[in-house]
Amino acid sequence: MLRRILTLTAIFLVALPSAVFAQGRSFIRDTEIEETLRLYATPLFKAAGLDPQAVSVYIVSDNSLNAFVAGGQKLFINTGLLLKADTPEQVMGVIAHETGHIAGGHLSRVQDQLRNASAISILSTVLGVAAGVATGRADVGTAAVIGGQNLAQRNFLAYSRTQESSADQAGVKFLTEAGISARGLKNFMEKLEGQELLSTANQDPYLRSHPLTQERVDFLENFVAHSALKDAKVSPALYERHARMRAKLYAFTSSLQLTLRRYPDTDTSIAGRYARAIAYYRDSQLEPALERINALIVEEPENPYFAELKGQVLLEFGKAADAIAPLHKAVDQSGGNAPLIRILLAHAELETNDPAMLDDAKQNLLAALSKERDNASAWRFRAITESRLNNNGEASLAQSEYSLLTGDRSAARYHAVQADRLLTSGTAPWQRAQDILRATEPDDKK
Repeated sequence: MLRRILTLTAIFLVALPSAVFAQGRSFIRDTEIEETLRLYATPLFKAAGLDPQAVSVYIVSDNSLNAFVAGGQKLFINTGLLLKADTPEQVMGVIAHETGHIAGGHLSRVQDQLRNASAISILSTVLGVAAGVATGRADVGTAAVIGGQNLAQRNFLAYSRTQESSADQAGVKFLTEAGISARGLKNFMEKLEGQELLSTANQDPYLRSHPLTQERVDFLENFVAHSALKDAKVSPALYERHARMRAKLYAFTSSLQLTLRRYPDTDTSIAGRYARAIAYYRDSQLEPALERINALIVEEPENPYFAELKGQVLLEFGKAADAIAPLHKAVDQSGGNAPLIRILLAHAELETNDPAMLDDAKQNLLAALSKERDNASAWRFRAITESRLNNNGEASLAQSEYSLLTGDRSAARYHAVQADRLLTSGTAPWQRAQDILRATEPDDKK
């Protein structure tokens, strides 16, 4: 089920680029939404010659319309963009454009250009000061500094516009090769056109970081007009997934009143009923939430996400024992390939305080960590499980992994020392403890 990292009750932490954390961003994890975005992105990554498994996709909890790439093959998409995108093709168009940046190596080139811009700005400052001293006029020096800074800014913006056009051209190529219409990208750009007259402060970040020019708009319009795919649509199944994704995001990020206004009882679609079920759960109304979730399960008994939602609702309302059956069902229905659901099941098993559940909890956590080794919550639950099983060395190692992922290096080192003492020398867990000890060694001892 959907979780906002660091803010929701069911917390799932992931290791993300430090620069992103430094910007104060929070992130959402949800199996259904992540799988939907993977369905959108995979054919585009393949068309670009990228390994889909090597590109990480993150969902940023931010209501503004934005998407960007950072840290190499890492794609970040704001919840605001997903909520404002009317069709799957619009999201696919944005992903194709951002994939153009990745495939073109634009990120590393931007860093070079920023360094060049900084060099020009610094040089203009030095020359401006020198000119002011030489002439004895402060206004001459100031004019030289401002002129140099404006030149640096113009050079960088020109380079940025060139990159955006290049990403557009690559993006439509990837869309075409994947059999997807570029109309979605064109329609998305049309959403941005209406913001150009707004002040910079009121524009969505996407427009500020992806400057829109008439040349870009003309290129996309011309490409779509002459494309054999201009009227093509993706499958109805993807349209349904898109509707459910937006409903889920809206219900999780809005009040009950707003959700019921957007998805009134007259909306009998699965997406509308899904939104209302989540809204009642988020409003702490257990019975109305369960009534609606059970109705959805009756209609789609093989849907793992409905079973997952029921399990999370029961768990968060203190009914851990009742949550286990639907969560087991969700794990089975997802083919055992949904680590977040396995972690949720292990959490429920631990909350029962039933020793008979510990072995199954451990197996679920091991399976989850085999796919998501950087999931801090899985390590925290693993530490609890190993401690209750009296595997104190493994518990210390798991706690050390958790501390390392959450940035507490001193705690990570402390628990690694305990693991080193308790684990059998030469084994794989012991070797991992040595790795952590080396990684957390004080700088003056390295």
